[in-house]
Parts: sequence; C-alpha cells; structure tokens
Amino acid sequence: MIELKHILLPTDFSEYSQVAQNYAIELAEKFGAEIHLLHVVQDLVAMVPEPGLAFPAPGEYMRELQESARKGLQELLSAESIAGKTHIAGIVREVRQGPPFLEIIRYAKDANIDLIVLGTHGRSALAHILMGSVAEKVVRKSPCPVLTVRPDEHQFAHP
Repeated sequence: MIELKHILLPTDFSEYSQVAQNYAIELAEKFGAEIHLLHVVQDLVAMVPEPGLAFPAPGEYMRELQESARKGLQELLSAESIAGKTHIAGIVREVRQGPPFLEIIRYAKDANIDLIVLGTHGRSALAHILMGSVAEKVVRKSPCPVLTVRPDEHQFAHP
C-alpha cells in the first residue's frame, strides 16, 4: 500500500507552481499528508550596478529576497485556500538558499519526503538545452517519487 505522509511542493510562485499546488492539495487531502512548501532563493552571481545606481549590499539583498519568499509562502495554502480540506495533516513552510534542484533534493532527504509534486515550465528543446531544467535534475536525483505537472495537461477531476 502506498503511504504518503509528507508531500513536498517546491514553488517559484509562478503559474506553473500553482497547477502543481492543486495536485499537492488533493493528494494531501486523500492521504492525510502534510504539505511542505519550499522556495529556494538562488545565490546571486557577481552583480555590478551601473555607476550612480543605488543598490543594496548583496547580503542585505539576499535577506530581502528571503523575507519576501517567507511572506509569499504564508499567502500560499492559507486557511481560507484549504478550507474544507480537513484531512491535510499540516503545512510546513521553508525558505532555503542555493541552487534550486540541489536544495529541493536536500530538503526531501532532510524532511523524509514521500513525494515531490513539481510544476514544469514545458520549455522548448533549445531552451531546455541552454538553460537546463530544475525538474529534470530533481527527477534524476530525487530520493523519492516525483510527480511533474505541466500547466497544459488535463486535470484529474471528477465531473
């Protein structure tokens, strides 16, 4: 019997993550699982502002990004948005810093995650080659099953 107690929902706050969120909510409700919301703030590469342009120091900027992410996670899966979903065991919110795929894998191991539900951007082959794919790297390295959800796929919903 499949048992899902901890479902990880990495989010970049995009529409792609929103579609995956719908799946995570339904799965958590059906299995009585806890949802772990994770946002990864990417490390910044050398940033050189234009002369005369006011720009916060990188450490301060990263703290601002992390605080913004924390606020964004608080808005996701609020009590109102999961009203009526009485079987969801709880919501855990986490912000990490680093390469997204690596931090997703680390979190999945650290939190003993049973399933990762991940939205995909569905990029073209050329964009995928040039930019890489967080979802592909997560699928390859994940310690648990990964459900990837494309925004243009049909929804598994009762009529």
